[in-house]
Amino acid sequence: MSSGWRGTMGTKKCLLDMYAGVICQTRTRLVSGINSCSGRVQVLYKGTWGTVCHDGWDLSEAAVVCREIGCGDVIEVKSSAYFGEGSGQIWMDNVNCTGNESALSKCAHLGLESNDCNHSEDVGVICQPVIRTVEGFDACSGRVEVLHNGKWGTVCDNNWDGSDGKVVCKEMGCGNIKALTYGAYFGVTSGQIWMSNVSCNGEEAALSTCAFEGWGTHNCLYARHAGVICRYLQNNR
Repeated sequence: MSSGWRGTMGTKKCLLDMYAGVICQTRTRLVSGINSCSGRVQVLYKGTWGTVCHDGWDLSEAAVVCREIGCGDVIEVKSSAYFGEGSGQIWMDNVNCTGNESALSKCAHLGLESNDCNHSEDVGVICQPVIRTVEGFDACSGRVEVLHNGKWGTVCDNNWDGSDGKVVCKEMGCGNIKALTYGAYFGVTSGQIWMSNVSCNGEEAALSTCAFEGWGTHNCLYARHAGVICRYLQNNR
């Protein structure tokens, strides 16, 4: 049931009705988690990051967030400011997704800034990470593996350098890089080699956003697995 109101923000137009709203030109992120695939949900609108209230928050909404930010399946749905209280704007309340939407902004909700919440009700989510280290000394060292199309694969050590390792450590929530490893230092595994000739500047939030040859495109042998040793700084929440 449309109210007929139509507003303009930038170059896009949004239609809001009295029951649900849409957000144009938004982004979603997770903050204060143990890695890039966990944390408090925040939505960017009008240049300001704001939180989401936990009224109606369940697995369907969390699944959309995990998909939107490029992480794997939902592991846990969090509410009641599990990852700490945010501050400032609460953008969304009573979000209602089917679970198939490509972005949280495409789900129904009360409308921007329409809520009866406080930050003690901020939502969070824990998604399956899309990067990991295996066969290492701890959770922050080992052979680098990335998840793509539901399958874990390795990274070739062609051009593997400190900027690439820095991104891996940051994405996993493991602090700063201590050392890089080459030539399958942490053991040889068979199966998919997903990435080769990775070239990061060190500021990317995820290894998958760095330049590389393309998923599964490589001329590497299995004895060329890239690895990393990070400073173990994860909290144990």
